Amino acid sequence: MALKLSFLAMLLFLLLASTTTAHTSVFDVTSATYGAKPSSDISKALAKAWSDACASPSASKVVVPSGTYKLKEATFRGPCKAPIEFQVRGTLQAPANTGQLTRPDTWVGFQYIDMLTLSGGGTFDGQGALAWSQNDYHKNKNGKPIPVNLRFEFLTNSKVQDITSLNSKNFHMHVFGCNHTTFQHLTITAPDESINTDGIHIGASTSINITHAKIGTGDDCVSIGDDSHQITVTDVTCGPGHGISIGSLGRYKEEKDVNGIIVKNCTLTNTQNGVRIKTCPDSPSPSTTASDMHFEDIIMVNVRLNSGSGCYSNPILIDQLYCPYTRCDQKPPSKVKINNVSFKNIKGSSFTPLAVKLVCTRGIPCENMELTNIDLTYGGNQGPLTSLCSNVKPRITGVIKALGCATSSLAPLPLSKK
Repeated sequence: MALKLSFLAMLLFLLLASTTTAHTSVFDVTSATYGAKPSSDISKALAKAWSDACASPSASKVVVPSGTYKLKEATFRGPCKAPIEFQVRGTLQAPANTGQLTRPDTWVGFQYIDMLTLSGGGTFDGQGALAWSQNDYHKNKNGKPIPVNLRFEFLTNSKVQDITSLNSKNFHMHVFGCNHTTFQHLTITAPDESINTDGIHIGASTSINITHAKIGTGDDCVSIGDDSHQITVTDVTCGPGHGISIGSLGRYKEEKDVNGIIVKNCTLTNTQNGVRIKTCPDSPSPSTTASDMHFEDIIMVNVRLNSGSGCYSNPILIDQLYCPYTRCDQKPPSKVKINNVSFKNIKGSSFTPLAVKLVCTRGIPCENMELTNIDLTYGGNQGPLTSLCSNVKPRITGVIKALGCATSSLAPLPLSKK
């Protein structure tokens, strides 16, 4: 009797597996229907495969098999009729020279999709080396936009996993207007000298989870912009790069609050900064708030100053004098209110002696700040290990005196340049 039940259970399992497979339609871009071939431009084939898959009434999968394919540009739009997977097993290669793109700020985009899965173990190669020397768009009003490798806009209930973003011309991944979306098991790579190659930038999004990612870039590994809520960053290794940052905030009109940020179990190696919050002086918006932000169980390895950059470098940093592109010496202080922030269980080494720097805005001091179990070391010869606080009085537990804001100031401090 038991053997018979076991046999029936196995039959039921096979039936369910068969049914699931039967209801997932596969759209292979190299099939005769679409005709894509390695080493050729597959833009049209991929657009057609996406269109057919998105219109499928049952779950569908677009497949790019192993091999290297050229892709001029692509934007994949929904809504789709059913869950859809975009599986890249090979390498998609961007043009080295941007030329004339339909969306000059985007190489590959995904928009207005519910239940998207981007996966496959493949690589999005932005071929960014030529663009990095031209990437002054953010500080030059006459500069031309430079494309982001992967732009995700208005996704819900989606996953981006098991892919590589390589040598993006600009940000690797730009996340905007997304909800309940997970980014996991990612590799994001660009050299230390690449310009504005943030790993993952998030704005105007809620319930975003970034986990188990290896990110090394020429800018922030993860950056979080305004109107972001319930963002979790866990088990990320970062380096090279500028660290993991909230902001910069207070730079544009009508910015919205940021809250509910957790950065935990991350390792930062040879990064320019560690974990930081940065806001700009002379905020054009009325006062906005950045609150409920928590950094915990972080390992720092040789947080350092880039040679010749002239930039500040601190493992733990709140910088409300962030001014990277213009002269701000005479401008009013930032209007961004920072509240309820904790730095807990942060260990490792700093390449510079100023390991903790909390510089808050005059007239709108930081409140409910906590430093707990901070164990950072400095072995250089530029002076003793130290910390600096301005316009903030943190609660301090398990922190040696040198890192406990023994130096405090209410006077204006020099503006940060990077």
